[in-house]
Amino acid sequence: MKRIILIGYMGAGKTTVGKALSKELNIPFYDLDWYIESRRRKTVPQLFAEVGEAGFREIERSMLHEVAEFEDVIISCGGGTPCFFDNMAYMNQQGQVVYLQASPEVLHGHLLMGKTERPLLKNKSKEELLDFIKAQLKQREPYYTQAQFTLNVDLMENYEKIQITVNKLRSLLGI
Repeated sequence: MKRIILIGYMGAGKTTVGKALSKELNIPFYDLDWYIESRRRKTVPQLFAEVGEAGFREIERSMLHEVAEFEDVIISCGGGTPCFFDNMAYMNQQGQVVYLQASPEVLHGHLLMGKTERPLLKNKSKEELLDFIKAQLKQREPYYTQAQFTLNVDLMENYEKIQITVNKLRSLLGI
């Protein structure tokens, strides 16, 4: 039985790496936000608007406990998931947790290019976004570093480099 759980800041590439690894290992991939949206039949931004961040974190915790019971899966968590409740300890009990670590500048670039609406980033200018990422990363780093493994993902700007990252992850996990 294998559970690989990917954590890290939004824009680090958890979904990209998770999908690629899933394809190579031929085991299912679950993006926790997508799972929440399919189970709740609402988008993450809609849930944030309806129940606020605290309410969303309760839903997220419940859905994490559901999906982390599946066997032979790769799970990509939202950037805030490890930072609430006992989520980090729970994930470490359930599987191999990997922190995909990227610099604030790389995350900033990815988030500026991204098309996904992210409630915590709404209405921020480019400069405000970088400052926000740096401040939030500083708050979240103590949680992220509790993962059993850390993999730097600063260089994933094309398919070839994504594949190199996936190979490094496989080596790190011994798979």
